[in-house]
Amino acid sequence: MLWIPIDRSSDISLIRQVYQQIRERILNGELQFGEKLPSTRELSSELKVSRNVILEAYDQLLAEGFLVSRRGSGTFVAEGTYLEQNKMATTLYSLNWGEDKNKCDTIIDFRSGIPALDLFPRKTWAKLSHTIWNETSPSMFGYDIPEGRLELREVLSRYLLKTRGVFCHPEQIVITSGAVQALTLVSKLLLSSGDEVIMEDPITNDIQTIFKSSGASLYPIPVDNNGINTSLLPLNKNPKFIFLTPSHQFPLGGTLPIQRRIQLINYSRKLDCYLVEDDYDSEFRYEGPPVSSLQGLEPERVLYIGSFSKILSPALRMGYLILPPALFEKCRRLKWLSDLHTPSLDQLILAQFIAEGYLERHIMKMKKIYKKRRDFLIHQLESIFSNKINIFGYSTGLHLIVEFDRFPFTKEAFEEIQRLGVKVYPVEDHTIEKGKHDNRIILGYGHLTKEEIREGVSRLHRAISCI
Repeated sequence: MLWIPIDRSSDISLIRQVYQQIRERILNGELQFGEKLPSTRELSSELKVSRNVILEAYDQLLAEGFLVSRRGSGTFVAEGTYLEQNKMATTLYSLNWGEDKNKCDTIIDFRSGIPALDLFPRKTWAKLSHTIWNETSPSMFGYDIPEGRLELREVLSRYLLKTRGVFCHPEQIVITSGAVQALTLVSKLLLSSGDEVIMEDPITNDIQTIFKSSGASLYPIPVDNNGINTSLLPLNKNPKFIFLTPSHQFPLGGTLPIQRRIQLINYSRKLDCYLVEDDYDSEFRYEGPPVSSLQGLEPERVLYIGSFSKILSPALRMGYLILPPALFEKCRRLKWLSDLHTPSLDQLILAQFIAEGYLERHIMKMKKIYKKRRDFLIHQLESIFSNKINIFGYSTGLHLIVEFDRFPFTKEAFEEIQRLGVKVYPVEDHTIEKGKHDNRIILGYGHLTKEEIREGVSRLHRAISCI
């Protein structure tokens, strides 16, 4: 007799319980090809369940090919239904996921680019969401245009002109699912195998990966305290575009002065190539006046990328790409092929959030908070490490760079630091030419409290002292 344990208190139906257990025994070989199963009447009597339960379970197994029925003979295990079990399945189930999670919770993580998620304006966002979800037209719940809602593109064009000096028409804007999709669209739009891209070095490793995945090669230009060193731009190259973060270079934090911006524009005109500007977390500037965009100097040649991940939350997955008019229609088609369109209702909520002034007020509030956290982190570093470090890249954004005198950060060093409960990030991970920044680390602070910053710096000091 086929014994199948039944749990009558389970949320899983009796039919599903019988089906799953027979299916599992066939797959793992406990029930083998040609083996006869009990009749539906016998099994229902044995398990004390309705015969209809067994009939429906058998019918499902017959429909999926696990069983065959022979008139007058009964029901049998079908041929070719044994599946050798993969060791990976056993490994996955044997892992102690809960223990790993608890360990991660104790680590103070200085990851860059994360805003203060606990300070997201939930009530305002919820109020706008409630209104839009309840009052919007039923047509908004259908498919939409790939470039994004006109309501958001119009409010964005006005907002960016006012705050970043970006000159564009709404019909030049494509709404994206964050900056990564915008970068991927740029890659598909401009690059083919064998093409060349001039890039800042160091620059975000993920961006390097996106561009290299198209088959392009990267030509690095070193970065100094003022951003990309334009005096090193090569005259014997034919790049498709130059990629840069002029308002807040990632990761080193420099701001590109007007002289270098003009040099870049003249260089791109001479080589007839584009400039791709990633306006990385430029909203949070603490020293000096706001810096205008590169796009505002040369709208016909600059592709401008922005995102709301650092301003509001990465969970929104909302960004934008501003294009020279000649590239818009091709990019629109690529966006359609990518994901049809970015979620429409979220776009309407964001448009209203900007139009009613909530975004600017949120940025002003967060600038004050982030500046206090930045100042506190600098104070802790200088108090504990004294004159053994140099700190730079702190005028803008949500991270700073710490350079240690005569202390290269090896793999073993990072393992020891993490063992003591703190996670920091090497600048070297984002370099194209290796070996020039191995004594520098990135410390993000936007998402950390003062207590976490204090304890994190203390743990970092203990770790380095042990190495």
